Amino acid sequence: MLPELSSALLSCTKPPLNGEGQRISRPEMAAGNRIEAYEDFVEVHGLLLAASGLPQSLHCQLFQKLTSETFDGGAHFQVEPFEDGRCRRLVLSSDFMSKESHVFLVDHAWTFRLSDAYNQLLEVPGLAERMASLMCVDVDMNLDEDAKEEEVDQQSVWELLESEIHGAKEKGNDSVRWLELEDLQIDDDTLLSLDLPTKFPDLLALSLTGNKLSNVDVVAQEVAKFKHLRALWLNNNPAVENCDEILQQKVLDGSPNLEIYNSRFTHNFSKWALGFCGDIYEKDNPGSIYPADHSLQDVTSLDLSHRCIHNLNNKAFSPVELPSLSYLNLRGNPLEQNSVGDLLEILKEFPCLSSLEVDIPGPLGEKAVDIIESLPNLHTLNSIDVKKILNSGKHVIDSMLLPRLPEWTPEEPLPDRVINAMWQYLMTYRLADEEKIDETSVWYVMDELGSALRHSDEPNFRVAPFLFMPDGKLASAISFTILWPILDVQKGDECTRDYLFGIGEDKQRSARLTAWFHTPQNYFVHEYEKYIRNLQSKALASPIPQTTSNTEGRHQIKGGTLRVYTDNPQVEEYLNRPEFIITSDPKEADIIWTSMQIDEETKKATGITDQQYVNQFPFEACLVMKHHLAETVEKAHGCPEWLQPTYNLETHLSQLIGDYLVRKRDGLNNLWILKPWNMARTIDTTVTDNLSAIIRLMETGPKICQKYIEHPALFNGKKFDLRYIVLVRSMKPLEIFLADSFWVRLANNPYSLEKQSLFEYETHFTVMNYRGKLNHKNIADFVKEFEQEHNVKWLDIHSRVRSMIRSVFESAAVVHPEMHSPFSRAMYGLDVMLDSSFQPKLLEVTYCPDCTRACKYDVENVFGDEIIKGREFYNDVFGCLFLNETTHATPL
Repeated sequence: MLPELSSALLSCTKPPLNGEGQRISRPEMAAGNRIEAYEDFVEVHGLLLAASGLPQSLHCQLFQKLTSETFDGGAHFQVEPFEDGRCRRLVLSSDFMSKESHVFLVDHAWTFRLSDAYNQLLEVPGLAERMASLMCVDVDMNLDEDAKEEEVDQQSVWELLESEIHGAKEKGNDSVRWLELEDLQIDDDTLLSLDLPTKFPDLLALSLTGNKLSNVDVVAQEVAKFKHLRALWLNNNPAVENCDEILQQKVLDGSPNLEIYNSRFTHNFSKWALGFCGDIYEKDNPGSIYPADHSLQDVTSLDLSHRCIHNLNNKAFSPVELPSLSYLNLRGNPLEQNSVGDLLEILKEFPCLSSLEVDIPGPLGEKAVDIIESLPNLHTLNSIDVKKILNSGKHVIDSMLLPRLPEWTPEEPLPDRVINAMWQYLMTYRLADEEKIDETSVWYVMDELGSALRHSDEPNFRVAPFLFMPDGKLASAISFTILWPILDVQKGDECTRDYLFGIGEDKQRSARLTAWFHTPQNYFVHEYEKYIRNLQSKALASPIPQTTSNTEGRHQIKGGTLRVYTDNPQVEEYLNRPEFIITSDPKEADIIWTSMQIDEETKKATGITDQQYVNQFPFEACLVMKHHLAETVEKAHGCPEWLQPTYNLETHLSQLIGDYLVRKRDGLNNLWILKPWNMARTIDTTVTDNLSAIIRLMETGPKICQKYIEHPALFNGKKFDLRYIVLVRSMKPLEIFLADSFWVRLANNPYSLEKQSLFEYETHFTVMNYRGKLNHKNIADFVKEFEQEHNVKWLDIHSRVRSMIRSVFESAAVVHPEMHSPFSRAMYGLDVMLDSSFQPKLLEVTYCPDCTRACKYDVENVFGDEIIKGREFYNDVFGCLFLNETTHATPL
């Protein structure tokens, strides 16, 4: 995680373009104010230099480059396209660079707050185009004109066939045995007219990839005429896309000798398929109709990854046929027809096998150590020395991680492509001053040079954000990234950084790499399945019986008063019944009603004693902190319908990734909401369906990730939630009340799941007290209109809500009996959403909730005929909690 800057300013970051698309120049400083001496630079930037980790030997060089605005990285580095232009890498172009010898300035190409990202891409001229190019998501829009001409000038299929026949004769072959007819617009009629089986009776391999074949029967019948066919590729044809399973079965029924179908092994795979994967058979050497008995004798390396192999117990796959096999890759195969023991016995028979690639967990078991102990001849497992694995004791070993390259559809606009891809490139820091840390983080993209740095667990460079104040004042601050070598680097070496610098396995490093790489899916799915089985096994044995009121009323002396100390202005204003009097001295108060946490340190500082009533319960964090709330409910109830699947990302990232992958596999909705553990007002809350985004957002602070309610009940097409007030007199016995006053909070915009809408606060969030326009709706009017709109009875909904709220507090009472305190009375806000089936969903529990609406508005009691006076709200609350009254409060 990047270090937080210790002193900053919200306006210090510098986007590359202004609203008119013009380059923003650096601030002009008066000569007399500008920092010119190195000593002054260190004095002003000392904390920033320490936080960056830059060696002190490079501080002076950094000062010189900052003051002269020297961007000289281009003289030492070269950016190269990689993976067919879908990403870039940075290589050293100078002859040599020694460790900690240079520091380079990297500009920030785009700096933003997350909520502003999409609109900036739409509105700032040139920004989307630059980001798309930097992130390599515009490659399909930049087709070379020569390539287009070549595409138009393709050989006809007839000319290609003549060329193949002529080429075979020139090589002295009696027939064509390998034929590739790809991307030639061949349809069903053309396939029939070509009469390929007659022209090529000895064909062993045929590729018809990328054509227009659509009739399953025509394709299967023509293929069946090839009596010796071993491999067939029909990918990217309508027949495969629309009827893959049917076509496959018909082809296999008619072609019993087929060993490879669309790159997957058939159950008939034998020597030819193994020889193809062992690089013996290819276009220039397709083999013969009857392969030699010992055709695989010299194969040392065999890549069988992702071949859909179900059973490895095969006569051709044996040490007799493959006596020299030393490297084997079995990744991505189900192998479900073999037991773990059978597979290990099969592999143990290969005398030279020393290097193995396999999914862990997977068909060979869950632990790398067990595999190594069963195959004592192994030197490397998943490219890692077995001695290193045994010393570390790691169970999951996977070093061959493929980069998670961005994906998009041709119709997808550039802003959408950038939003999906940016999580591979973003970096972040949080701004702060001497008094507080900014509530929202700053995200930025380094320029083309910095963004070309790829990840390595053993990097040769390091980067850090740096805030330069050229005149010594925060108002002049400019943000950069600084780059320096931490190892000796040779010319042509790739320059890398650690994307997770400072983050080890204790902070889920391997799982977090999933943001950038395709990590082993089997492992995460397995972790999720174990986790969900454990949850499903839990349920509260029996509900806690509802008790009658037996807490002793605090108002015991007739005509006496209870002294109340409070820092809540609403309590001071509205608590005016004669039984209570406000005092400014907490030591003389009978009741402490505060928004501050009352801990031992606070008691000592204020003189509060254990014999004074306080408006909080011990260990109530089990309810009011989001990660603890989910944990409490899950321990008591497992996974009740009223709690969306919830993961504490600090401890259960692997399980969340597994859940995400299972949903993706099963075609289910994968929209999630990330919430900070202990922030209110939806601060730093994000809705996304991007797994990389979910993982990267951990960098801005501890969060839960909760399945988003993608189909909520709507009111006039808009999202809403409900704020209930719960009064707790006692946790043991459990004695709780639901205030009759509750209110609805409405989003301002019509609800939408369009990708752009996920960045619209007023579409997906309902708390408008602090941002957006607050539209108050009388609760009685809301209930009547909601019943009419959806043809439901609110009393039925309310009954389900009451039951859910009772279950929430039962969870806390059972899981955390230490909450019991005879001198605690508390009020909690409980936020509820209804799904499209009108089932309640718990959102959160809030300590010391904002009750402005309850005090401000007189409302008609939804459950009675009387009017509930807003100015009496706190009189009723205190009467319930301290005088055993139930005015406008219903026992749960």
